[in-house]
Amino acid sequence: MSAATPAIRVEGLSKRFRLGSRTGLGGPRRGDEELWALRDLCFEVAPGEAVGIVGRNGAGKSTLLKILARITAPSAGRAEIRGRVGSLLEVGTGFHPELSGRENVYLNGAILGMKAAEIDARFDAIVAFSGVERFLDTPVKRYSSGMRVRLAFAVAAHLESEILVVDEVLAVGDAEFQRRCLGSMNDAAGSGRTVLFVSHQMSALRSLCSRALWLDGGRLRAAGGADEVIDAYLEDGRESARAVPLAERRDRSGSGELRFTRLEACGGGSPGGAAPATGRRLVVRIGYASAGREPLKGVRLALLWSDARGQRLTSLDTRLGNADFEELPPEGEIRCEVPELPLLPGRYRVDAWAWVAGRVADDVPHALEVEVAPGDFFGTGRTSSREKHGPFLLRQSWRIEGE
Repeated sequence: MSAATPAIRVEGLSKRFRLGSRTGLGGPRRGDEELWALRDLCFEVAPGEAVGIVGRNGAGKSTLLKILARITAPSAGRAEIRGRVGSLLEVGTGFHPELSGRENVYLNGAILGMKAAEIDARFDAIVAFSGVERFLDTPVKRYSSGMRVRLAFAVAAHLESEILVVDEVLAVGDAEFQRRCLGSMNDAAGSGRTVLFVSHQMSALRSLCSRALWLDGGRLRAAGGADEVIDAYLEDGRESARAVPLAERRDRSGSGELRFTRLEACGGGSPGGAAPATGRRLVVRIGYASAGREPLKGVRLALLWSDARGQRLTSLDTRLGNADFEELPPEGEIRCEVPELPLLPGRYRVDAWAWVAGRVADDVPHALEVEVAPGDFFGTGRTSSREKHGPFLLRQSWRIEGE
C-alpha cells in the first residue's frame, strides 16, 4: 500500500434503520418510521493516522465504527478498508459467552484471519495486559464488564491488525487500565497502525489524535485538526446546555429507568442562591424521575467535572461519597454538598451519569455549565488565578522541620 493510498475511504456512507412495531408474532410491521443514523458521510484516513470521533449521544459514532469493523452493512455508499481491522466496540462484542477467555482470544484471532502460531506468539502479552490470568479458563459470561473490556482491548491491541477501531473504552476500567489503554493506542499509532477512537474524554482525544471528525445527527459537521474540531464541538455543547432544559434533552443515552430532570449548582443552601465561588460551600441540587411508580433500587449518581477544554478534573460520585441509595422514591430531589470548592475561577462542564442496579440509566453529556467566581480559599484576603495556580487548590500547611 503506497503512502498516497488511504487506509480508510468513506464515500456517501448512509445507514438507515426502520422503527415500528409488529401486529403480531412474525406479522407485518405498523407505524414504520425511518431513522437515518448516518447520512452521506465522506472522508479519508491516511495509514498510521490517529483520528478522534466526537459527537453527542445518538450522533452515529458507534454505527460508523460498526460499519468500518464490518459488523453491519451500510444502506448506501461505501467504506473501503485496506487492512485487517481490530475492533473494541460494545463491551464483549465478538466474544462467545459460553467460551472461556482463552478460547475467545483464539476465536478473535481466527476472525481476523490469523494463524494459531501468530496468536501463540502474542498470547502471553495479551493475558498480561488484560490482568485476567486467574479467570482465563472461565466462561466469559461469568466475567464482570470490566474484565470483559480488559480482555477485549488486550486482544484488539495485540493481535496483528493494520487498523484499530475503539469505541469509548475509557468509560470502563480504573485509572491504571485507562492509562495503559492510552499508552497502547499511542504505541499503535506510533508503529504505523491506523487508529479511530471514539470517546467523551476530550483530553484523551487531544493527546492521542492529530485529527478529529465531528458527527452531528448522522452527518459530518466538521473535520480537521483535533484541537480545532474539539473546541468547536465543546462550544456547541455549551450553547445547547444553556438553550435546552435538562428534562427535554434528546442527546442522552441509557435505559431510562431514571432520568435527570434538573441540575443546579449554587454557592449556598437556597435554590438560585449565590454563584459558586472558590473556597465557598457548593450545593448541587439534582432533580430526577423514574419511568415507573415503583421505588428505585441500587442507584448510583456521578457528576463528572471538566474544564472548558474537556480535561476531566474530578467527580461528585455517590460511591466515592459513601452514599448508599439502596432505595429511592420514584421521583424527587437529591442534594450534594462540597464544604470548600477547590476549583479556581472559570467555566466548567458537568456530565451527568446515573446507574440503577448496575445498568446505565441516564448519560447526559454537558448536562450543566458552571461558572465559578473568585473567592478567598485560604482566608488570606487574596484570590488565586487559574493562569498562575492551575485548575484547583489544595488545603495546606508549611513549617520548618524540627521547630
